Amino acid sequence: MESNLQKRLLSVEEAAVYLGISPRTIYNQTGRKAKKKFPVKPKRIGKLVKFDLRDLDRYIESL
Repeated sequence: MESNLQKRLLSVEEAAVYLGISPRTIYNQTGRKAKKKFPVKPKRIGKLVKFDLRDLDRYIESL
């Protein structure tokens, strides 16, 4: 069964493609010891790092 629902939580790799940046940039800026924090706060589900599509859109609009 095919679903037309759009995914709301994106992985680091998907978020990087969406923003047009390298996944490494996101990983470097979301680490607990990162000096320069990524402007969008990730959602942590266990060990998974996810980004809400709405938060990414708000960040893009703020640029």
